[in-house]
Amino acid sequence: MRAVQLRTVGDIAAVELPVPQPQSGEVLVRVLAAGICGTDRHLFKGEFPCAPPVTLGHEFCGEVVAVGDGVTLPLGTRIACDPNIACGTCDQCLRGRVNLCIRNVAIGIHRDGGFAEYATLPAHRALPVGDLSPETAAFAEPLACTLHGLDLGASVPGERVVVLGGGVIGLPALQLVRAAGAEVVLVTRQAEKRRLAESLGATATAATLEKAMALLPGGADLALECAGVAETVEMAPRLTRSGGRIVVLGVLPKGERVLIEPFDLLFREIRLLHSFLNPFTQSRAIRMLQSGQVQVGPLISRRIGLSEAPAAIAKAARPGEVKVLVLPETGS
Repeated sequence: MRAVQLRTVGDIAAVELPVPQPQSGEVLVRVLAAGICGTDRHLFKGEFPCAPPVTLGHEFCGEVVAVGDGVTLPLGTRIACDPNIACGTCDQCLRGRVNLCIRNVAIGIHRDGGFAEYATLPAHRALPVGDLSPETAAFAEPLACTLHGLDLGASVPGERVVVLGGGVIGLPALQLVRAAGAEVVLVTRQAEKRRLAESLGATATAATLEKAMALLPGGADLALECAGVAETVEMAPRLTRSGGRIVVLGVLPKGERVLIEPFDLLFREIRLLHSFLNPFTQSRAIRMLQSGQVQVGPLISRRIGLSEAPAAIAKAARPGEVKVLVLPETGS
């Protein structure tokens, strides 16, 4: 089968590999659609820990074509991969903090993932999506991560929220907080993403810190950092009102530092929170996609085949690009 393998840091290629066989408790799926994530680019650059050689791809939808011993999931079931396999026995797991599991194994990071024609995964990480389209179902994992961040941020009706970043986390976050009754200002330098945000319900958009501050006199109740860059992390406190809160959902490269003034956070009692992974939120994400509460179709910037995926991961995202989907069956 064809697969996109990170052979080592800085070395990624489309290769031929044997079709994997499901072990006890696992399913084999024919991959239908898989999304390229910013984390995939961090993996390529060595900015996020992984275990190469490994087939990348942790946001994917597939169809069950074979099962291992003890699995009752019917053949033909369409599923979305919930990629994080917690051990269930460490201190964090026993506290219910499975996203902080010290032995977590992530599909597409620590074991082979969905940028391939076929992939195996534990049956309990294969969540049925009904007749949801494969392209929509491929958004289940990033939407689940977004939901965890919003659970922490706890937006309520009537609040003012600023979303920093107009990507695959920021644009669903915008839709969710609008649905919760909040006013939302989305900040991104890219005009195309600002137009998309406005079409998805943003109260207003801004390209710069100064414009955002003018739109938010006194500051926002909640700032959601969704870009994963130092500039927006540092911008968040300046856009947050006294007594407000910040949730960082974006992934910065390992080792990168940002400038934060603790006295400012102290004196204005601003809560600075971080959101990691998708603990117990992916089933909710699937239901929201099924009901149409979150629009993801407008976020698809282009569709490519497996042969094009290595270059798409190795290069920076194109201007205005939100989500690139890899469709293994395109044959390219």
